[in-house]
Formats: sequence, C-alpha cells, structure tokens
Amino acid sequence: MAGMRRRYATTDVFTDRIFGGNPLAVVLDAEHLSSSQMQSIALEFNYSETTFILPPDDAAHTAKVRIFTPRIEVPFAGHPNVGTAFVLARDTRFAAATARGHFLFEESAGLVPLTLLRESGSVVGAELRAPQSLSRKSTVPREIAAACLSLDPPDIAMQLHPPQVISVGLPFLAVELCSRDALRRSKPDIAAHAALLPLDGADAVFAYWRAPDESREAVLHARTFAPLDGVMEDPATGSACAAAITLLTSLESNDRSGDGGTVSDRTESAWRIHQGVDLGRPSLLLGRTTIREGAVIDTFIGGRCVSVLEGSFLL
Repeated sequence: MAGMRRRYATTDVFTDRIFGGNPLAVVLDAEHLSSSQMQSIALEFNYSETTFILPPDDAAHTAKVRIFTPRIEVPFAGHPNVGTAFVLARDTRFAAATARGHFLFEESAGLVPLTLLRESGSVVGAELRAPQSLSRKSTVPREIAAACLSLDPPDIAMQLHPPQVISVGLPFLAVELCSRDALRRSKPDIAAHAALLPLDGADAVFAYWRAPDESREAVLHARTFAPLDGVMEDPATGSACAAAITLLTSLESNDRSGDGGTVSDRTESAWRIHQGVDLGRPSLLLGRTTIREGAVIDTFIGGRCVSVLEGSFLL
C-alpha cells in the first residue's frame, strides 16, 4: 500500500531571528495517524515538542492539536501553541480564522485561545491564554532541588516560595534561584531527577531568577531541564513561564493585601522572560497577568516566530 504524503513545517518560536528561540515541528496532515506513529514522528524530529493538526471535535473551534515530546504526549505546552498558531496562519485552510485574528485549539488540558500578533499587516507570532488556573502541589526541600540543578542549597532562594510543583496546564517543579550566576551554573543531574521525578505529574525542573525591578515590566531569567523526557534543556518553556508568573503575581497580590494595601478591581502586570541564553538559543517570552479582586483571573504568554523549514514525508 502506498504511503500518504503528509506536509510539515518548522518554526523557531519566541525569537525574531532564524536559529534562535525554540524549534517546533508542525505536522499539518495528521489524520489517521496512530498515537504510536505520532510518537515516532516526534522522536524523528527530536525537537522538544512536535504538534499534530487534526479536525476539531467542535466545528466552532479551529483545530484539535496533539503535542508530543520525543518520549511522551503532553496535555498542553506553551511554545507548541504559539508556533502552531503562527504556522496555521500561513495555511489557506485557516484563512477565515486568520482574518479574524483568533484561534481556539482543542487540547487535553482544555481549550486554548490564541491571538495572532501582527506587524505591518503580517502575522509575526501569537499569544496564548493559559487553559487552567494555577495549581500548587508538592513542595521539595531546597537540598533536593539544588541537587537536581547541580547547585548548592544556598543557591536556592526561599523568600517567595519553596521549590514547588506548579501548573496552569502542564506541571513543572519551579525553583527560584538567588542569582543570575546560579542560573548560569545550573545543569541537570540525571540521577537526582530520576530519584525525585515524576512528582505530581512534573518531570521537568524550571529554574528562574528575577532581576531587580528597573522598568514597568518584571523581568525573569529562566532555564528548563527535562532529561527524563529526552530534553536535556528546553530553550523556551511557555507553559512553565505562564505558571511561574501566575504564582508570582498571586504572591505579590497577597503581600499587598496582607500589608494593608488596596487591590484595585482589575490590574494587569507585564512580564519579560529571557530563556535559552545559556544554551545558545536566546528566547524572549512576553507575559501578562490580570488580577481581579486580588485573584489572578488570566495569564497570557506570547512572542514572535520565524519560519524555518517546509516539507513532506510519506507514511
């Protein structure tokens, strides 16, 4: 039996230049592929994630999107959503939704709304809204978190929160570090990862350092390690960044309320996250968090994308 020719496209996500950011493969003709075939294709591309485009269950939605790492399927992820929206905006099958400027993807974690970002009339990226509210799960002693990152316990900051599993659709162990130098020195210890993870569904460690406030935007520097998932380091992790800024916004809102400060009916905070710098694939993720009556009601992560490859394969 002859194989079916299936189109794919790749894009670098959270960057404005080729060979930066986080690469993503998008399989545009995924109908009738089995889960095991999708997993094999994702391993063949060997990017941190590959997405597969299927007809939506509800015709009012744009598409059903399945996301695979080289080893497992995940219910939600950041750069795959942003990059997939960017790729589909160039596909004539999605011309009507592209003209409206909004996509709605069906995923295991729920519906993921995306807004296309335009510049001079052209689509240059996308912004997603996190599909779930923040969940906070197990905490981890700083000694164990430090071991996972090949650091010493004093490198782990404890002022805002202990190392903790957090999620807005995909769980990560979030670890705040004391300095940019500690982040630079971080590297995954596979034995320590294997001894701790998976934990509450998290199989990756998201380490970050918050830069001193120097502008209206809060600035984070981050790295993500997932050696148990076949990804030693992820250049840009939108789902983890979304969970982290949701957590930090919530903590800051609680601090203001506890100090007798007032919380307005609705406020928005802007975030700028640098990731992939120490890996040689600099990425810039732009976040927004919205608070209403002291609670985070929406979290957004977006950024620019660049087209890289287009092709097809027989299967």
